[in-house]
Amino acid sequence: MIPLEQFGLAIDTPLVTPSSRSYRPPSFPPPRDWVVVEDAQGNPVSRWGDPIWRFDLWVGAPVCLNFGDGPNNKASSIAHIDQANADLLRLLVTWKLWGPRSPISVRSMISAFFTPFRSIFSLCSREGILASDLMRYSAVREKLPKTLAPSRYDSTVAELHRLLDARQELGFILLDQHGIKDLVNNKPQQHAKKQTAYIPPRIWAYQVNRLHECLNEYIAHQQQVEKCFHFCIDAFARNYGSLSALMSEKKLSSKSPFRVIADRKLASEKGRIHYGHFDDTADKFGLSDLLSRWVGRSNSVGLTRLTSYLSLIQFAGLAYICNFSLMRIEEASSLRLGCLDWEDDEKLGRIPILIGETTKTVQDNDARWPTSPSVQVAIDAMSSVARLRMRCAEQNPVVSPTERDKANPYLYGRSYEPWAPGHITRSYTIRRQIPYYKYVFDSFPNLFDKEKIKITQEDIKIAKLVTPTLNLDEFQVGSTWPLAWHQLRRTGAVNMFASGILSNSSMQYLMKHCNRLMPLYYGKEHTKLCLNNEARDLVLNSMYEVMGKEIQGLLSDRFVSPYGDKRKEMIVVNLVTESDAKRFSESAKRGEISFRSTRIGGCTKREACSYGGYESISHCAGSDGGQPCVYALYDRDKADSNKKYLTSLEKRLLDAPVGSPLRLSLEAEKRGLEEYFDVISSRS
Repeated sequence: MIPLEQFGLAIDTPLVTPSSRSYRPPSFPPPRDWVVVEDAQGNPVSRWGDPIWRFDLWVGAPVCLNFGDGPNNKASSIAHIDQANADLLRLLVTWKLWGPRSPISVRSMISAFFTPFRSIFSLCSREGILASDLMRYSAVREKLPKTLAPSRYDSTVAELHRLLDARQELGFILLDQHGIKDLVNNKPQQHAKKQTAYIPPRIWAYQVNRLHECLNEYIAHQQQVEKCFHFCIDAFARNYGSLSALMSEKKLSSKSPFRVIADRKLASEKGRIHYGHFDDTADKFGLSDLLSRWVGRSNSVGLTRLTSYLSLIQFAGLAYICNFSLMRIEEASSLRLGCLDWEDDEKLGRIPILIGETTKTVQDNDARWPTSPSVQVAIDAMSSVARLRMRCAEQNPVVSPTERDKANPYLYGRSYEPWAPGHITRSYTIRRQIPYYKYVFDSFPNLFDKEKIKITQEDIKIAKLVTPTLNLDEFQVGSTWPLAWHQLRRTGAVNMFASGILSNSSMQYLMKHCNRLMPLYYGKEHTKLCLNNEARDLVLNSMYEVMGKEIQGLLSDRFVSPYGDKRKEMIVVNLVTESDAKRFSESAKRGEISFRSTRIGGCTKREACSYGGYESISHCAGSDGGQPCVYALYDRDKADSNKKYLTSLEKRLLDAPVGSPLRLSLEAEKRGLEEYFDVISSRS
């Protein structure tokens, strides 16, 4: 038996210290009344024998473990588990959470341990056996492979082996070595994990531009919005006697200052003020057109339009940050006011860095994400909304934010205004659940035009190129693209290494700018910052994935060499010895082959090129006084974007001083583009 001193909670939460009741069990197995979760005042939240353990205060979001033996569980969608099996499951969870190998995250424990093992105990309960007797019933064991989720099959087998090693401490086993071996031998067909869809450039650019437009308009009207908000709060506070009373008492329509009443004299005699319908106040502060444009025309709810607009700004800012940071939506929603920092780099200049928390794979409340300078507008707009809502939150006894929260609130949170719909029942530490991106789309129909994000044949072509497993039943030509938060994360990573096809608009060029900063910062071994490792891995994997797709394209007539077909054949023979993009990607990771996108096509040189290829093409095309680069290939698909680039060069040449270095550079670029067009037209 392991001494109790070796038990102890590893999850980082200020609510649990070594002196807390919930830090370690008083015995193993614990008594049923042992307090597994307590609040800041030491009051019990969940006890060991409870059907549901609630970890909201630990996680900062609604999170619980349902063991399935509650009185109302039979009527719910959660599978029922009899109490004897539920107690065994509680014992395993106790061992996992407080034992020698305790995890650092409740969420990861739930997904990796509790959920798969709950399915095993649910199977045993349905079959009328104890999970500790599972080895005695071969017919039940045969059902296990189909019970376990394919994505968690291997990790569950590993956990079963760890539990077998701990059989003396636990007092029972689920499967012995033979049972685990049978489970491995009967593993279902390899689980094929579907990739998150890549958003086509046209749709990605549209939603980014609309988000930026929405946020910019808020900044332009920020002072009016803030003054209007404070005016409304002061009006309510006067009618209720104080802001504290306003946030504590039950809301009465008779005390609302924004309603139309027949006898204003009677109202004034009661010490209350009335300004009539909120539309009049919106006009007074010059906000009528702004609110109508983004949340619709006035209706019976009146003042709640202001709340809807503030919530829209939070969502728009959240989406914009995700587009330019590779953050998970949970990470972006945990950012606070002071999250944007600027790092001075001797080579790259000022680099914007987002500072926040990451908890999925490691506990780090000081993780860093390089981002785009344009994210500043999102941070500024969301900061304004957060400060406004904190004025109400700090007066609400239910919300009860800490001093740290008051000084540095979350950028994303609930609506605490007294006129907002719903009733506040959770403290500030319990974070608001994040709705799907589709919810934002549906709830704020003025944000995006459905016609603009309807899928075209060209969208499908590009999306399938990057996501071969794309579900064509869900993504159909003519239907609205189903935006999702994680799509922003994957699309951002892919875009950074495929920016050549994204140069048709200024927003793609802006992402290309991120391409220069972010990978360089990820690769700097001497950096002082601790950058988010998983975001770095996503970037690098996307780089090789895109490289594999581009190399596969070399087999087509899309690419031509300035030295003719024989030179292209030599390049292809040297580079491409297989016919599968996935294997190309693996070869690229090993450094066996290389392909880097340039403005006019691609570079097949394995070593680093000091001439750029995107900022300048003169060396690639030989317009700097030499011959075209032997490693260069020209891409016909980039003709349209390069025609626009040529037009912009010609305009810039009009103002460039004769004989200046700028003019010489622009002329070389122009000659390079003309060489590119000559080659792709002559090789048709």
